[in-house]
Amino acid sequence: MKSLLILGAGGFGRMVAETAQALGYEKVVFLDDAVKDEAVIGMCCDYEIRHKEYPVAVAAFGNNKMRLYWTDKLLEEGYEVPAIVHPSAVVSPSAVLEPGCFVMQRAVVNTNTRIGRAVLVNSGAIVDHNSVVCAGAHVGLGSVVKSDCTIESGRKVEAGEVIFSTRRKIEGVDSRSLEDAVYAFGFGQQCSYVKPFGEGHINETYAVYMPGVDGKDTPLYVLQRININVFKNPDQVMANIFGVTEYLRGMIREAGGDLDREALSYIKTKSGESYFEDADGQPWRCLHYVPDSVCYQMVERPEQFYQSALSFGHFLKQLGDYPAESLYETIPKFHDTVKRFHDFKDALRKDVKNRARLCREEIEFVLAREDDCSVLMKQLEEGILPLRVTHNDTKLNNILFDKNTGEGLCIIDLDTIMPGLAANDFGDSIRFGASTAEEDEKDLNKVHFDIELYRIYVKGYLEMAKDVLTPAENASLPWGARLMTLECGMRFLADFLQGDVYFKTTYPEHNLVRARTQFRLVKEMEEQFDQMQEIVETF
Repeated sequence: MKSLLILGAGGFGRMVAETAQALGYEKVVFLDDAVKDEAVIGMCCDYEIRHKEYPVAVAAFGNNKMRLYWTDKLLEEGYEVPAIVHPSAVVSPSAVLEPGCFVMQRAVVNTNTRIGRAVLVNSGAIVDHNSVVCAGAHVGLGSVVKSDCTIESGRKVEAGEVIFSTRRKIEGVDSRSLEDAVYAFGFGQQCSYVKPFGEGHINETYAVYMPGVDGKDTPLYVLQRININVFKNPDQVMANIFGVTEYLRGMIREAGGDLDREALSYIKTKSGESYFEDADGQPWRCLHYVPDSVCYQMVERPEQFYQSALSFGHFLKQLGDYPAESLYETIPKFHDTVKRFHDFKDALRKDVKNRARLCREEIEFVLAREDDCSVLMKQLEEGILPLRVTHNDTKLNNILFDKNTGEGLCIIDLDTIMPGLAANDFGDSIRFGASTAEEDEKDLNKVHFDIELYRIYVKGYLEMAKDVLTPAENASLPWGARLMTLECGMRFLADFLQGDVYFKTTYPEHNLVRARTQFRLVKEMEEQFDQMQEIVETF
C-alpha cells in the first residue's frame, strides 16, 4: 500500500492530504502536536519511531521556518521526502523540484526554474522561467514571480504580489552599463563572471563565463561595446554583420563545415534587437565564443601567415556572389586613400595640439607621396577594379586559429565589412604581417618589410582567390600593400596631430611611433616594388 506520513495536521496539512490522495497515496496519516483525531497517530517528535512503518513523509506547515526545519529533520532521518505536485498544476519538464516542496492547485512552474526544498508554491501562483525560489520560501495565492528572479530562503511572497526580475552581483561587472548588457542578452542569472578579452584598439570587449557541464566555468559568449566615435551608425554595422554572417553560415552548412567554429554567430537581445543600447546611448553586441581557438598579435612562424592568406582569400571567395551594393558604408570612404590624404592635410593645417613641430620628417614623407594616393581610386572610378565585399581590417589578429592544428578557423572583427577593393584587404594583411616587428616598435632598426613573408602570403591568397579575381585585381595587389601601409601611417600621424582621438594609446607619442613603423615599411616596399609585382605574376 502506498502511504504518506504528513507532519502538520492543520489547514495546509489537510490540503496536502487531499493532493496526496489525488496522486494515488492510499493511506495518509499525520503527526501533530496539537490536533487530535483518528488520522493523527502521534506528535511530531514521533517521526523517528514511525520511519519504518511510513518511509515516505513530508512536512506540511504553513509557517516557513517550521516547514523547512521539519523537512530537514526528515531528510536527516533518511525519509524519502517527495515533492508534492497537485494534478492540476503545470510544471515544466526542465524545472527542478527539490525534496519536500509543494506545488498546489493550478500553480504554474515554468522552464528552467528551481523550486528549493520545503518551498510552498500556493494555489494559482506562477513562477516564470529561469527563476529560483530558495529553501523554505512561500509563493502566495495567485502571486507572480516573473522571469529571472530569485526569492530568498524563508521569504513569503504575499497573495497577489508580483515580483519583478532581480539582479545578482556578477564578479567582474564593474559598471551599470556592463551589467545592463549582460542582462539584456539573458545571461544575468547564470553568468559566473565577466573579464576583459582581446587586444583590440577600438571596441571594449569582455568574455562572459558560464557554468559548464563539468562544474568548471567556461567562456561561452563575447560581449562588446561598439565605439560610436568610430562607428556612428551601429544599426548599420550590425545589419551588415548579421547579413554577412548568416550568408556565410549557409555556405558553410552546404559545404558540411563546422558552423560553431568556421563563422561567427551573433546573438540578438532578449527583445529581438541586433544590439542593446545602454542608458548612456552606448551600443552593445554579443556573439558566441569560438572554443579551442587562439589569436596571434604578430606573425610568429611563416606557416601562420600562410594560413592567414588562405583564410582571407577564402573569405573573399565565399562572399564573391554576395551583393556588395546591399551593404552599408559604415565608415564612409574608409579606404579612400585620396580622402585620407586630404584628412591628413586638414589635421596638419589645424595642428590643434601643436604637435607638428615634433614630426616634420614624417609630415614631409606623406606630402611627397600625394600622387600615389590616387592610383587605386582612379582605377575604381574608371571601372577597371570592381567593388567587392571586403573586410577592410585584415590584420593577422583578426583571424581565429585552431589552437590544436594551427589552421585558420574564421575571420573576426567584422565592424568594417562593407564594399571595397580586394587590393585593400590584401594590402592591409601585408602591412601588418610582412613586417619584422610590431606596429608600435620604437627601434626602427628592427622594422623591415620581409619579401619572403610577402611571397608566402601571395601564394596562399591566390590559391584561394585567384579564380575570383580579375586580371586587373591581381595586378593591383602590390599597390594595395604599398598604399594600405601608407594610408595606415597617415591615419596614425593624423591622429597624433589631432590628440589621439581614434586609436587607443598608452603614452603621448604612441601614434607617432606607429606612423614611423609604417613609413619605414613603405620605403622598403618602394625599393622592392618590381620584385613584389613579379611575385604576383608568378602565381
